[in-house]
Amino acid sequence: MQNLQRSTTVARILQTILNFGLLILAVILIAFLGKETYALIQVLFINTEQSSTYLLIEGIVIYFLYFEFIALIIKYFQSGYHFPLRYFIYIGITAIIRLIIVDHKDAGSTLVYSGAILILVVALYLANTDRLKRE
Repeated sequence: MQNLQRSTTVARILQTILNFGLLILAVILIAFLGKETYALIQVLFINTEQSSTYLLIEGIVIYFLYFEFIALIIKYFQSGYHFPLRYFIYIGITAIIRLIIVDHKDAGSTLVYSGAILILVVALYLANTDRLKRE
């Protein structure tokens, strides 16, 4: 009985530390989201170079990455301290799309990245089946 009580106390302490860490991470992500908003405004209204189109698209994809991480933290607290797998897959797909936009000089690498996106989409499909869906 005392071992069960001790393990419950340890789990509660670790859960509190994890929650506090995630809240700090959320604040940091919101700060970076604000910084990225400022950078997007600069690219959109101040820069008139030809490369600004690529900077704008890259900035938008990074913006989505920040949104997805913040949404993942929100979902963690809403779902009873559980990270849904599909949110990690969304983040992975968005990160690979950003990588393709930034580094698209080599056709072989782009093909490999596209294959990775296909694998992640299949994994997302499997994760959303009734058998594996937890929410």
